[in-house]
Amino acid sequence: MADINLIIIGPPGAGKGTQAAFLCREQNIPHISTGDMFRLAVKNATLLGLAAKSYMDRGELVPDEVTIGIVRERLSEKDVAKGFLLDGFPRTTVQAAALEEVLLSLGREITLVINVVVPEAELIRRLTGRLVCRSCGATYHRVFNLSPGGEVCGICRGELYQRSDDSEETALSRLAVYQRQTAPLLDYYAASGKLRNIDGLKPIAEVTAELRAVLAAKGT
Repeated sequence: MADINLIIIGPPGAGKGTQAAFLCREQNIPHISTGDMFRLAVKNATLLGLAAKSYMDRGELVPDEVTIGIVRERLSEKDVAKGFLLDGFPRTTVQAAALEEVLLSLGREITLVINVVVPEAELIRRLTGRLVCRSCGATYHRVFNLSPGGEVCGICRGELYQRSDDSEETALSRLAVYQRQTAPLLDYYAASGKLRNIDGLKPIAEVTAELRAVLAAKGT
């Protein structure tokens, strides 16, 4: 069977992480996120890892050439022999083109790009529903994980509050940035015929079933 090399894309609140975990478990491939790659490169003290660390320590964005070099290192590891799932990379069309060159040099190519689609109104509902206990730090959600205590924490009866980064204003800002960065990337992969849109508004099990169908249609 050919290897399966996936990219998963989705806005904050789309449930991308849940479906990424499913894909990796079902296909027996590693979940490779940008953050994990950076941390591993820094931990192993590779030249590119140390270069990335110098930028991160200064609070600067890591340049594309360093990021792409780290991606090349990661995709050369033995555990990706059967495939991989990239999460958080590429973020731009420049990175997407560079990724193609890296994979070509390794004799590989992207199989599919999965885009988890959820309407903005639902994303706002998901992103702004989190409540945190001020006393013990337990986390709840107004829609998906209600506190057994109602208006107070079900564990310690502490006060529940909404963090500032869970406000609607912050959520709208995050989604605007995502849309601005990602729209050209979706067009890029749509033009290649590798983009598959998945309805993330459905219940989790139905989203998973749709993913299975998409992979089966591709022959994986």
